[in-house]
Amino acid sequence: MQPRTIRMLPAVFAFAAIAATRVAGAADPPTFRLAIVNHRFEPATLVIPADTKVRLVIENRDATPEEFESNEFNREKIILPNSSAVVFVGPLRAGQYRFFGEFNPATAQGVLRVE
Repeated sequence: MQPRTIRMLPAVFAFAAIAATRVAGAADPPTFRLAIVNHRFEPATLVIPADTKVRLVIENRDATPEEFESNEFNREKIILPNSSAVVFVGPLRAGQYRFFGEFNPATAQGVLRVE
């Protein structure tokens, strides 16, 4: 006859595997993409879900660096030329939140529309 703790080990490992899977799935926020092309954001308006943390992948296709910045949702990130960076945003309430490229503020303008 096996001791009780040895018989329970498979159940403990199964529970741990299920819990780890749920945590990993819950930790993966939805991904949205922006591009910087000719010192402009594409798309200029990006729609994301309200009350949800999201992952923005920002690809700089220009030959110069750009700084993604928003005073309204408090983010800033330098994106090197011909590379990409990740910025996590939210959760945000429904509304519109402006962002811009600090190095080219006249042209690099955008809005997160949160619905």
